[in-house]
Amino acid sequence: MSGATTRPPRGFRALVDEGTWRALLERGVPREYRPGELLLRQGDPGTVVLALVSGRVKVLRTEPDGGRLLVALRGPGDLLGEIAVQSSVPRTATVRAIDRCAARAVGAAAFDAFLEERRVRRQLTDYGFAKLSQAVPYQVRLVHFTPERKIARLLLEVSTLADDGSPHVPFSQQDIADGLGLARSTVALNLQRLREDGTLRPGPRLVIADPGKLRAHAGL
Repeated sequence: MSGATTRPPRGFRALVDEGTWRALLERGVPREYRPGELLLRQGDPGTVVLALVSGRVKVLRTEPDGGRLLVALRGPGDLLGEIAVQSSVPRTATVRAIDRCAARAVGAAAFDAFLEERRVRRQLTDYGFAKLSQAVPYQVRLVHFTPERKIARLLLEVSTLADDGSPHVPFSQQDIADGLGLARSTVALNLQRLREDGTLRPGPRLVIADPGKLRAHAGL
């Protein structure tokens, strides 16, 4: 099972050949998750690595004061939980499904054997460094941007990770507000502006009408 996609391979999958990716999936147990379902929990021991085959997830970190911060978005081709497995430390973040997701759960020993047999430890290190650069919460990463640019960047990343290129963004206004550290009223105002200029389709659902305009709003 390799996970059909209309987009080029990304994540760890993009760093290895197709045979190596398939070999990893074959070592794992199939798992499926409904939207909103928990994949990994912050603080739990790292016993398995999840290779994400389809669907999108959000990575959340709970702070000592109880606040929950959006750290990253992941999609097909990404690995989840590999840092805790490799370092034998508790998981540093919680992962929840955005869409219906499919993954393969690979045990710690099987994952280590895979790395050794396929000789891809360097690729895993490169992948880890790339993820570390995204380990800062969204509201900190985008602190100097206007609310409009922050929202546009988040919508753009979510849409880019869609398996089928769907323009639908399955986030509520509250999801966006929480993820970016903005007031819900600020999010609502800026989404309305994006609808009025044709970037988003009219209506209550978040649907991207003009990707080019969205990229311009995102400053890209």
